[in-house]
Amino acid sequence: MLNTSKELNDLTYKIRGCIFEVYNTLGPGLLESVYEKALMVEFKAQGINASNQVMLPVVYKGINLETDFRLDILVENQVVIELKSVEHLLPVHYKQIDTYLKLAGKQLGFLVNFNTDSINSNIHRRINTKK
Repeated sequence: MLNTSKELNDLTYKIRGCIFEVYNTLGPGLLESVYEKALMVEFKAQGINASNQVMLPVVYKGINLETDFRLDILVENQVVIELKSVEHLLPVHYKQIDTYLKLAGKQLGFLVNFNTDSINSNIHRRINTKK
């Protein structure tokens, strides 16, 4: 658990660096699963604790619906990363990451679209204000 906003800012800086490294090495247009696996390799190389395809239960009004959804990547048990490789991000993609943050009880996430000519403008930081 990161204790200060500086530690969280340092972590998000490192996450962005890993995203840039994967994008610059592989380029755009591959499947999301390829970028997910490459990011996991990069996180490990950078000493960042991350898990992929993290199963989370869905609880509705205190009742476990006995169905799970999966987070693409969870970094340091705090930052959710939702990966896309689509022509254009749609409003529903932003809503999806916001819902994942809420259901996971996490404060911070990134929505990343790798199918782009400019990765910098396709990394979107999202904050859960309803934690």
